[in-house]
Amino acid sequence: MVMYHCRQQFSEVRTPELLAKLVDVVSSSGGSNRNTHTLAMVAGSSSRPAVASSSVPAYEPPTQSVASPSFAVDLRGNVGDEVGTGEHLPTSLHCATPAGVGDGLCDDPDNDDVEPDLIADDSGDDLGASDPRGAAGGFSSGTQQYPPHFSSLDLDAMRDDGLPGQQAGFGARDADGSAGMTEFQYKVIESDYRRYVGKCYEFGNGCTWLIRLSLRQRKGIWEVKRYNGPHTCLTTSISSDHRRLDYHVISTFIMPMVRADASVNIKVLQNATAAYFGFRPTYRRVWMAKQKAVAVIYDDWDELYNELPRWVLGVQLTMPGSVAVLQTCPVRVGGQLDESQAYFHRLFWTFPPCIEAFRHCKPLVSIDGTHLYGKYGGTLLVAIAQDGNSNILPVAFALVEGENAESWSFFLSHLRQHVTPQPGLLVISDRHNGIKAALESPDGGWLPPAAYRAFCIRHIAANFALTFKGKDARRLLVNAAYAKTKVEFDYWFNILRSENPAMCDWANRIEYSLWTQYSDEGCRFGHMTTNISECVNSILKGVRNLPVCLLVKATYCRLAKLFVRKGREAQAQLGTGQQFSQYLVKCIEANLKTARCFTMTVYDRDNSEYTVAETTPTGSFSLGSYRFSDL
Repeated sequence: MVMYHCRQQFSEVRTPELLAKLVDVVSSSGGSNRNTHTLAMVAGSSSRPAVASSSVPAYEPPTQSVASPSFAVDLRGNVGDEVGTGEHLPTSLHCATPAGVGDGLCDDPDNDDVEPDLIADDSGDDLGASDPRGAAGGFSSGTQQYPPHFSSLDLDAMRDDGLPGQQAGFGARDADGSAGMTEFQYKVIESDYRRYVGKCYEFGNGCTWLIRLSLRQRKGIWEVKRYNGPHTCLTTSISSDHRRLDYHVISTFIMPMVRADASVNIKVLQNATAAYFGFRPTYRRVWMAKQKAVAVIYDDWDELYNELPRWVLGVQLTMPGSVAVLQTCPVRVGGQLDESQAYFHRLFWTFPPCIEAFRHCKPLVSIDGTHLYGKYGGTLLVAIAQDGNSNILPVAFALVEGENAESWSFFLSHLRQHVTPQPGLLVISDRHNGIKAALESPDGGWLPPAAYRAFCIRHIAANFALTFKGKDARRLLVNAAYAKTKVEFDYWFNILRSENPAMCDWANRIEYSLWTQYSDEGCRFGHMTTNISECVNSILKGVRNLPVCLLVKATYCRLAKLFVRKGREAQAQLGTGQQFSQYLVKCIEANLKTARCFTMTVYDRDNSEYTVAETTPTGSFSLGSYRFSDL
C-alpha cells in the first residue's frame, strides 16, 4: 500500500504550439479558388490528450524524405543527440520512409491478428495522381482532379438508358443497397468544373462505352451531352477488385470504424468494405486506407514524430525527475549532414512515480516486446513489476526499431541505470537471443550476483511443442516446472522420461534454475510466466495502432489514472487501520484454514524432532504423517 501512497502528482503537460489554418478564398465569380488561401496563425499552448478530435483535419500526403529509406537506420551505434542530456536537438524529427515491400507482400496473412510491419504505398491505387487525365472515376476521392461532388455521381446508372440531355444522377444505389459499382471500369479523360469525360478501359479494344457531361451554369446541373452504351467489351470474368475502389474511398468509408476503435482488424475492415461496395479490395489497400484514416483523425504520422521531442521536453519541465532518452540518426542530403533534421531511432522513457513505486515492489521485472501496427512499424519494449498486493505496475517503456541485441541493450541499460539499481533482481523473459546478449554483457549490470535471469515457462513449453507433438507431454513438462519440491519435480520428470527419453534430454539442455520453480531459490515469487507483461501489451493494443507520440502520451495518461485510483484505495485501507495488503490477508486466512488439518506432536525433545499428522478437513481420514527436525 505504501507504493501508491508515495505517489507524485501527474500534472498536465503543456507545450507551446503555432496553429496555421488554410482557408479557401471565394473568388468574385462565386467559385472557390484552390490556389489562394488565407493563413491564420494562433500562438498558444496545448494539452491535447491522446484521443480523437471531434473535428476532422484536412489530410495532405507527407513529403517524401530523400535520406535513408529504412526505419532501422543505423544499428552500429551511430546515433545522434539524446533528449535530456543538454545537447543540441534537431529542429525537425522524422521517421524514415519504409522500404517498398509491396511486391513481396501477401494480401492475406495467415494470422489474422498480426498486422504487417511495413507496407509500402500502392501507386496502382491512386490512378492519375500525377496526371489528371488518368484519374479514376465514380467513387474516387476528392484528392483527384475533378470536382468533389463527382465522388457520388452514379455513372453506372446511365449504362443502359443514358440519353443526351438527360440529367446525371447522384447517390444512386443498387436494389440491394450497395454502392452502384459494376464489373465494368472506366477512366477519366477530361475533368474540370465545366466538363467531365470518361471512357471504358477497353475503349478502342472492342468497346465503345463513353460518356460526356457538361455543366449548365444557369440551372446548376450537369447534363449528359453524349453517351455511348452499354459496354461492348468482352469481359470473360468479373474481378473481385475494382480500380475505382482506391484506398482514398475506402478510408472515407472505414473512418467511423477506425474512430471508434483504432485497433480494428484489417480483415474486419476488408469484409465491411466488400459488403458495402460489392467488391473485395486487397489487404494492402485496406491497410493503407486505415493508415490514412488514422492520420485524418489523429494527425499526420510524420508530424507527430516531429512533435515527440517537444512533448518529451514538456514532460521533463512539468514533472522533474522524468527520464526520457531519445536517440536520433543524422540525415544526409547529397552527402552533406543536415543538422536541422534527424531521423527517429529509439526512445526510452519512465516517470518519477514509477521509479519510486518500484522500490516497494517485488525484486523482479518481467520484460517483453510487442509490435506496433502503425504506418512505420517498430516495437514497443516494456518492463513490468508487481507489488505485494498483486497490482501490476509498468515501470519503463522503449520504442525501438525491432528486437535485436542493440535495442535490448539500449532498453535494459537505461532500465538498470534509472529504475532498477537494486542488487539481486530477477528478470523474467522469453529466450530471445537479443535479451540473452544484453543480459550477458559485461558492462550491462545484469550478471549474477547483481541480477539473475529466468525463462517464461509458457515460451519454454511452446518451443518444446515444436519438437514433440502432443498435449500430454507438454502438460507433464509444465507440471515439472511448477513443482515446488525436488520430490514433486522428479515425479513428473520420471513420467516424462517414460513417455520419451528424448524429451528429458531436450529439457536437460536448459539449466534448471532458469525454468523450474523448485531450484529458483525463491527469486521468482511464484511468477512462472511473463503474463503481467502480456497483460499490459493487451491493454495498449489500441494505441499501438496510433502514431508514436500518441502512444507515449497514452502511457502518461493511463499511469496518471492508475496512481490516482490505487492511491485512493491505499489511503482508504490505511484509514481503516489495516496493516497488511488484502492479498496477504487472504493468504494468511487460507493458511490458517489449511493448518487445521495438521496435528503436531513432539517426537524427540532433545533432538528437536517433531511428528506432524495430516487429516482431511473434516478430520475423518488420515492423509499421512511426517517427521522433521529443526536442526
